[in-house]
Amino acid sequence: MVRSTLSAAEARRVTLAAQGFGAPARDVVGTRTLTSTIGRLGLLQIDSVNVFERSHYLPLFARLGSYDKTVLDRLTMRRSGPYAEYWAHEAAFLARADLPLFRWRMDAYRDRDARPNRLAGVERTADVRRELRALLAAEGPLPASAVEHEANVRRGPWWGWSDVKAGLEQMFRWGEVVSAGRAGFERVYALPDQVLPPGTLEGAPDRHTAVTELVRRAARASGVGTRADLADYFRLRADDTTAAIAELEERGEVVPVRVEGWSDRAWMHVDARVPRHVTADAVLSPFDPVVWFRRRAERMYDFHYRIEIYTPAPKRVFGYYVLPVLQDDRLTGRVDLKSDRQRGVLRVRTAWQEPGEHLDAERLAETLRRAAAWQGLDGVEVTDRGTAATAVAAALGVALVPHEAADDADAAPGDDAVA
Repeated sequence: MVRSTLSAAEARRVTLAAQGFGAPARDVVGTRTLTSTIGRLGLLQIDSVNVFERSHYLPLFARLGSYDKTVLDRLTMRRSGPYAEYWAHEAAFLARADLPLFRWRMDAYRDRDARPNRLAGVERTADVRRELRALLAAEGPLPASAVEHEANVRRGPWWGWSDVKAGLEQMFRWGEVVSAGRAGFERVYALPDQVLPPGTLEGAPDRHTAVTELVRRAARASGVGTRADLADYFRLRADDTTAAIAELEERGEVVPVRVEGWSDRAWMHVDARVPRHVTADAVLSPFDPVVWFRRRAERMYDFHYRIEIYTPAPKRVFGYYVLPVLQDDRLTGRVDLKSDRQRGVLRVRTAWQEPGEHLDAERLAETLRRAAAWQGLDGVEVTDRGTAATAVAAALGVALVPHEAADDADAAPGDDAVA
């Protein structure tokens, strides 16, 4: 039965079901389950911060529980794997076969980089890009570090991009080079014909066709969303998204709905379920689709969320790398986690209950135990900071430990890897 209205709670459950929450637990999570879950999401956003675990591993853990990360690495990091990288939301892993859906974006980036305010940077790297094309043609796929040399200098507060790196990133945006897996966590670049079937990008659909398909996928992955929600999923323009929604509505693939408490119109995918209940226990990456569009997270869950890794330590409110706590269809708290591999413990550096929510400390404790085991850690340690710290420590059966000044120290995102 097609719905025309949803309560706020129903909208949350529609979204979480569409995102793969609430499914029965699996004893073994293998390649087929990982690929089907990535297919449901459409992409895995990449981030180099590794204080707890790199971001792209976390959405799968949140939905599936423990799995072997080396299986995901074989899918995403190998030159011959089924996944590639592109700016699909931010930098993200996506099915290699989906790259043609972003050919129009590659062209748009090239047009943008030709504007007067950006042209100088493009002209500066012209010679380098010619050399890089020749080098990749002669030697095959390479990471930036394999061609950088001692003349390159570090720039900026977090990491330095030499002309080599800048040139490769320009070519990557334009589709002149594509990803060929990763070495460690450093992207490997290749000419398209070295890793893609002949004519893959040349045979791409036009912009309108591609954007309509991306909006269709965003609607399916979101379950229900406003125009802004559907546009943000693949970072699309509002006008393009409006045209795509109109076409999808005409085709009967999305239906307009009114959601309690939402001021904007919304659309629900025709195949979306409205479950009576969703059982979920997870900590979410800051870049999980459930929360990556902060305005949507605030509207759906009354959850104001800002990642604080770039905030100076004295101004942080909740901690350095804070993950939202999902319990059933509510975001009930947040925890700042660190995998302390030297000591073999998962450190809960802060734990907070959301105002007006009930954080079930026993359920969170079990989630944290599973996270520690998945990380190969022997236990969980809780510091004495945050409104939920005492309850979480009690549920874990551990004593609170003093919060350390080092937990508030500034760090440099990305210093541990090359994105």
